[in-house]
Amino acid sequence: MHIHFIDWAIIALFLLVSIGIGVYMSKRAGKSTSDFFLTWRNLPWYVAGTSMVATTFAADTPLAVTELVAQSGISGNWLWWNMLFGGMLTVFFFARLWRRSNIMTDTEFVSIRYSGKPARFLRGFRAVYIGLFMNAIVMAWVNLAMVKILQVMFPELTLFGISQVTFLGITFSSHLMIVGMMMGFVAIYSALSGLWGVSITDTFQFVIAMGGSIILAVIALDHVGGVTGLKAELSEVGWVFDFFPVVEGEAATAVETGTGLLKMSVVALVAYLGVQWWASWYPGAEPGGGGYVAQRMMSAKDEKHSLLATLWFQVAHFAIRPWPWIIVALAALVMYPDATDKGATYVMVIRDLLPTGLLGLLLAAFFAAYMSTMASQTVWGTSYIINDLYRPFVKPGATEKYYVKISRVTTFLLMLFSLVVTTQFEMISDAWRFILACSGGIGLVLLLRWFWWRINAWSEIAAMLAPYAIYPILVFRYQMAYESILLIIVAWSTLVWLTVTFLTKPTREEKLKEFYEKVHPGGPGWKAIAREMPHVKGDTGYRQLFVSYVSGCLMVLFTLFGIGRLIFAEYLSAFIYLGVATIAAAIIYYNLSRTGWEKVIK
Repeated sequence: MHIHFIDWAIIALFLLVSIGIGVYMSKRAGKSTSDFFLTWRNLPWYVAGTSMVATTFAADTPLAVTELVAQSGISGNWLWWNMLFGGMLTVFFFARLWRRSNIMTDTEFVSIRYSGKPARFLRGFRAVYIGLFMNAIVMAWVNLAMVKILQVMFPELTLFGISQVTFLGITFSSHLMIVGMMMGFVAIYSALSGLWGVSITDTFQFVIAMGGSIILAVIALDHVGGVTGLKAELSEVGWVFDFFPVVEGEAATAVETGTGLLKMSVVALVAYLGVQWWASWYPGAEPGGGGYVAQRMMSAKDEKHSLLATLWFQVAHFAIRPWPWIIVALAALVMYPDATDKGATYVMVIRDLLPTGLLGLLLAAFFAAYMSTMASQTVWGTSYIINDLYRPFVKPGATEKYYVKISRVTTFLLMLFSLVVTTQFEMISDAWRFILACSGGIGLVLLLRWFWWRINAWSEIAAMLAPYAIYPILVFRYQMAYESILLIIVAWSTLVWLTVTFLTKPTREEKLKEFYEKVHPGGPGWKAIAREMPHVKGDTGYRQLFVSYVSGCLMVLFTLFGIGRLIFAEYLSAFIYLGVATIAAAIIYYNLSRTGWEKVIK
C-alpha cells in the first residue's frame, strides 16, 4: 500500500478546515465560560444533535462493530442497540428539563437539586471521578483504537527514525507518538474555540466520516459480488444475516462465539434488554441524559431545540450510522476468513481496496471520527474540572476571562494525562463492562432525582459507592459472568441507596422549592412540594409523552431494520418495516404539533 501525494493533500485539507473553524470561532468562545462550554446556549438542534452523533463515532466504533458481526452476526449489535430505550427516555422526558435547568454541566445539577455539605462533596467528587479519571479511560480507549489503525496501515512507521521513546519510565511507541501529535492538534482547536468550534467541526467531521464509511461499504460490497455474492459466499454461515438474537436456557452463555448466533440466556436477556439501559451509567448513554449529551442539550437554543437535537441523535446513532460498518464487516468475513483480529479487518479492507484519493479520504474519515470524539471528551471533561471543581473550590470569584484562560490550559493538560493513561493499557476491551457493572444502580437515582423530591445527595453518593463493596467479591471469588454481576449489583445498590435515602435527612425544603419553581417537572413525586406552591404549574401530559416515547423506539428500530432489509433486497419486509416507522414518526409529529412545536419541526 502506498500513500500518494493526492492522499496527503486530502488529509492536509481536512486538517486545515478543522483548524480554520477553531480560529474563526475563537473570538466568540473567549468571552465567557458560558460561551466556551455552552455556546451561549445558541446551538440549533441539527448542529447539537449531529455533534452528539459525531462524538459517539469514535475511531474504535467501526472496529468494534466489525468484531461483533464476526463473532455473532448482525444480531450481535444488540449489545449496544438496547441503549436506544434509555436514549429515547432522554428525548421525551428529560431533554427539556436539562435545558430548563439553566446550568453549565450535569454535575452542576447537584448544586440546584441538593443542599448542605453532602451536595458540595458530591459535586467535587463527580468532577474528579467522572471528568478526570473516567474520562481519561474513555480517551485512552479511543487512543488505543487509533494506534491499532496506524499499526495496520503503517506497520513500519517511525517518527524521525525512532520506533519508541521512554520518558520517566513510560514508553511511547512511534504510533502512539503520532496519536499524541493528533491529540495536540485537537487540543489547539478545542482550546481556541470551545464548544462553538467543536460542535461546528463535529458536523463537518461527521459528514466526512459518514461519507467515507458509505463509500467504503459500496466498494467492499462490489468487491465480493454485491448482495447476491455476499450471501452466496456466506451461505454456510447464513446466521450472520439474522437481525434478532436467539434466546436459550440459562445454561447458555451470554455471547457464544463459533456457533453462529448471539445466544442469550434468560439472565443475559434480562440484563441487556431489561436492566442495563436504565440501571447503569456509561458515557453517552447515561440514564436521563448526562455528560456531553447533556452539554449539547443545555447548549441548544431552547427546550424545543433540545428535544429535537436529542431525537435526531437517536435516529442517526441507531438507525442510520451502523449499516455501512455492518456491510464492510460482512465483506471482511469473506475477504479475511482466517484473520485472528477481526476488528482490524475493517482497516484491512481500507488498505487493500481503496485507490489513490479515496484512500486519503478514508484516512481523513478515521481522523475525523477520532478527532470529534477527543474534542468533545476534552471540552466536556474540562467543563467539569473548571465549573465544578476549580471555580467553586479552588478560586471562586475570578473573572470570566480568567476562567476561560484556565479552561484552555486545562484542555491541554487533560489531553496529556489521557495520553499517559493510554500507555498503561495494552487491551481495555472489557473496560465498558467494568464501568457498566460498577455504575449499576446509579441509573435509577439519576432518573428519579428529577421526579421524586425525597432523593437527596446521600442517595446519589450511596448509589455510586455501593457497587465497589461487592464487585471484587463477585469477580475474584465467585468469578461470575458480567450479566449476573450486573443484576446482583443493581439489586444490591438499589437496596443500599433506598435505605440510605430514608435514613438521612431530605434536601432542605427551601432548596426543593427553588428547584421545583425553576424546573417544574410535575408528576406525583412532587405533590408534597407542589401543594405548597400553587402558583407554579408543573408539567403535565405524561401519557402523551409516553406514547411519543414508545413511538420513538418503534420509529428508530423499524427504520434500522427497514434499511437493512432494503440493502439485502428484501423489498416486501423493507416496505412493512419502513411503513411502521413512518406511522410512528407521524404520531410523534402529531403529539409535538399539539404542543405548538410544529414551527420548530418545519
